[in-house]
Amino acid sequence: MVTMEESPRSPEAKVGLRVEDLWDVQEPQLSPDEKLNACFESIPVSAFPLPPSNQEIEIKSDTTLAEAVKMLAQHNILSAPVVDVDAPEDASWIDRYIGIVEFAGIVVWILHQSEPTSPRSPSSGSAIAAAVDGITSAFEHEALGLESAMTTSGNFFEDLTSSQLYKNTKVRDISGSFRWAPFLALERSNSFLTMLLLLSKYKMKSVPVVDLGAGRIQNIITQSSVIHMLAECAGLQWFESWGTKKLSQVGLPIVAPNHIIKVYEDEPVLQAFKLMRKKRIGGLPVMERGGSRAIGNISLQDVQFLLTAPEIYHDYRSITAKDFLTAVRSYLEKHEGTFTMSSELITCNKDCTIKELIQLLDHEKIHRVYVVDNDGNLEGLITLRDIISRLVHEPRGYFGDFFDGVLPMPPNSRV
Repeated sequence: MVTMEESPRSPEAKVGLRVEDLWDVQEPQLSPDEKLNACFESIPVSAFPLPPSNQEIEIKSDTTLAEAVKMLAQHNILSAPVVDVDAPEDASWIDRYIGIVEFAGIVVWILHQSEPTSPRSPSSGSAIAAAVDGITSAFEHEALGLESAMTTSGNFFEDLTSSQLYKNTKVRDISGSFRWAPFLALERSNSFLTMLLLLSKYKMKSVPVVDLGAGRIQNIITQSSVIHMLAECAGLQWFESWGTKKLSQVGLPIVAPNHIIKVYEDEPVLQAFKLMRKKRIGGLPVMERGGSRAIGNISLQDVQFLLTAPEIYHDYRSITAKDFLTAVRSYLEKHEGTFTMSSELITCNKDCTIKELIQLLDHEKIHRVYVVDNDGNLEGLITLRDIISRLVHEPRGYFGDFFDGVLPMPPNSRV
């Protein structure tokens, strides 16, 4: 058995050591999967390490969109909880917070409200509107084509971020947009198993952990932080027995090539962001036209460039997905270390092990890996959620009436 004294480890790995200790005392008749479930059920979420102090931010509901974007960018995070400034000091957490706002929610709301026509062409507004609204008719599909997209310049985004709409609108004014899913939080005493199931089977991007006594969010556990925790557990018995299995042994990849949501290189990049929002996914591949190879990846994380670095489009007469990748790569080369490079296509093959995959995801700080064959053709997709879903399973009747008290979507939610 590994002890803390014998093996000094990171705060994340200390959770793994607790699993190791629990693993050794589980009933012998339990299968490895049942053992893991039992171990994680015995550990409270309060044991999960707190985020770095520079990421512990809350956004007040009367903050403007411009200020909110600046705060998110400065702290290099994609989302933050929103505090209702009108809530009384002794309010419970459910009355204190109105949700979690994201870069993506801000972008989608702005594009819903503001669809200006580029001075270069009267048709550019159609491309933007189509990308935002997800129009499907034959005529409107034509508006999403290359000809319309090429007429939209970076001036659109520069005008957008300098508009009074963007500068004066408060975060609380767009709550119907960023609250596109129920707002749910865990108590400190809830189990790790509950948290892992919410991040995997129940498709939550992050799980707030609240201190009921203080009525405040104490921690926000993300899929990425769980993957980092798992990567820090390499070498522990329980992790090695699970992590050395090949992808096919645990049923990965779950998403087959024909089910991967994608965009083609000559489609507008706004279509990619709209698809991610509509399908509630974190990213998608950019495919070569007429082939089965991907040339890059567009992530929700890249939405930040529309608002924080609109100048990357200044010299471009088109904003196709391919040109977006080129522009972002060029921008990141000039600002090395400032932003994470999420547009690169990270791949693995089917012979990869779970351990190798987790270490790859953690090292690259990405949320998805594309499975390819020896010729680079797309064979599947694996996300952080897929990996977590293979770590634990939901016992029958596990949640019971757990969701009864969840704060539902507001009636004015549009996305």
